[in-house]
Amino acid sequence: MPEPRVPQRPLLPLSLALPAAAMAALLMNLSYPSTAVWVLAFPATALLLVALIGRRAGGALAVGLVYGVLFFGLLVSFTSRYLGPLPWAALSVLEGVLTAVAVILITLAYRWMPRAFPSVWARLLLLPAVVAALWVGREVFVGSWPYGGFPWARLGMSQAESPLAHVASWTGVSGLSFLMVFLVALVIQVVRERLWRRPAALIAPVVVTVVLLLTPLFPTTTSGSLRIAAVQGNGPSGYFDEREPYSLIDAQTDATEPLYGEDVDLLVWPEGSLDFDPFQSDSLARRMSAIASRVGAPLLANAATERDGLFYNTSMLWTEEGADGQVHDKRHPVPFGEYVPDRAFFNALAPDLIGLIQREYTPGSNPPVIDVDGVKVGLAICFDVIYDDVISEGMADGAEVLVFQTNNADFRGTNENLQQLAVARMRAIETGRSVVNISTVGTSQVIRADGTTVSSLDAGKAGALLEDVELRSGLTAGVVLGPWIQVLLVWGGLGALAFGWLRARRR
Repeated sequence: MPEPRVPQRPLLPLSLALPAAAMAALLMNLSYPSTAVWVLAFPATALLLVALIGRRAGGALAVGLVYGVLFFGLLVSFTSRYLGPLPWAALSVLEGVLTAVAVILITLAYRWMPRAFPSVWARLLLLPAVVAALWVGREVFVGSWPYGGFPWARLGMSQAESPLAHVASWTGVSGLSFLMVFLVALVIQVVRERLWRRPAALIAPVVVTVVLLLTPLFPTTTSGSLRIAAVQGNGPSGYFDEREPYSLIDAQTDATEPLYGEDVDLLVWPEGSLDFDPFQSDSLARRMSAIASRVGAPLLANAATERDGLFYNTSMLWTEEGADGQVHDKRHPVPFGEYVPDRAFFNALAPDLIGLIQREYTPGSNPPVIDVDGVKVGLAICFDVIYDDVISEGMADGAEVLVFQTNNADFRGTNENLQQLAVARMRAIETGRSVVNISTVGTSQVIRADGTTVSSLDAGKAGALLEDVELRSGLTAGVVLGPWIQVLLVWGGLGALAFGWLRARRR
């Protein structure tokens, strides 16, 4: 008996699809910090997919634009904190347009795949798999282009405090995104085709739900501990903060004083913790050496540095004898924050804003890892935490613990610091490593490898954390297989869509 023909008309008229996309954006935003109602990511995904099913390219573009602009506008509203609405609007519209273009492929999958593979089981399993793979492809696309991309809003990252987070230790964050969308698309197909009448059709969504909820953390091995002190100075470290010479190191020093006389293996200060380049300021260098001496441990600090006429965002290890030669430069400077791509073009559009960014940071190329008495410490500076390549390289170099230095001063009073902290928590789970996330102004935390919090400093308060941070060895499947899973999903989704188009034409 031939399979029933799948209707190709939209599930929702455009007059309802656009409000559905807007509601999807609102719910998706609530799944991220500071609200962090992680379960809302599922109905948000469902609403967007339902709004896309059966649409032509133009309708899909409109649905994607409403969803993308509103979602990013809500999620990254912190970008308007100091610079006003223009950068916020520009980023939201850009990411919204990229999202809108990418979701057209999902609409095409709903159109072509049932024609190419009309059996009920292909529609139940293959179609949701292709849709989920294309969703991951959209995340990779938006997170990679232009100017290095903005991988801030990956679906898997919304699950930092949910029981689903452990899946990332097996599949990586992209694998978690895939399984979440796959489950939603499965349920949509079961409802859409009334397959609840076939008990066998319910096996797949039940299995995926069990996998998401009950997957244990990938095991890694305890290899000791490192007594780490992390200091949140709450100094005037923002672009527009009024400051006196040495005010940053003064604030950090004051907050470090309670650690004098304590047993410390590594002292960590955040990004932007120094007023000047210590390699070109003898007075600053002497103060850093004195602090390292009084604490009795090397100091990991951060400053803007200059080498061969180029500027870098640099973390350096400093001892009582001075610099020990270990430095790491930020790998992904923030466009329009730390450098201006195509400066002449954008300066013509907004000269006042572009003129504020005088220093052009150069991307670093040195490894994101330092050695502290034989212990490898993986590093990521501020927004580098959202880029997989930085984390993967540190793990490949043998990192037993991760230290993330950040400066959230330009986003005081917003939830940006909590969003970034959630990313740090997911990195702990994904890599099976403890994380020390230290900010200039907070929120700072020491996080266990299972994502639970050891200790914390609230935003807007100076203070210090001192913990015996657990070291761990062994690579998780998320670290080893995660990048390959991502590649497989991106190209597998595109390949399946192309094959479906060819097969549908022949049929």
